[in-house]
Amino acid sequence: VQMAESGGGSVQAGGSLRLSCAASRGTFSEYAMAWFRQAPGKEREVVASISWLSDSTYYVDSVKGRFTISRDNAKVYLQMNNLKSEDTAIYYCNAVPWADYDHTFGSWGQGTQVTVSS
Repeated sequence: VQMAESGGGSVQAGGSLRLSCAASRGTFSEYAMAWFRQAPGKEREVVASISWLSDSTYYVDSVKGRFTISRDNAKVYLQMNNLKSEDTAIYYCNAVPWADYDHTFGSWGQGTQVTVSS
């Protein structure tokens, strides 16, 4: 499955963005999905994940209460509110085994750049 992310941009601190992820080849409808991000000079980290049936979600502590992950049959979304400068990164999505973010099922896309200015 090839991922394609969109929705990034440049916002001021406190602003909001909604990221979308679609499969350009294949489908991820029966996989758990996760959003990751990679800031300059840092390793890629998981930000949020959602189970196949949307009955379970996970958020890294730094985004709890600000980010919301959701999905429908075709896309996975990441609603980001109250953005902070430390959220600046390239954001990626991928299909994952539930709670195992070291392994992915899909091919990484180009990602979408999020830049938050203070």
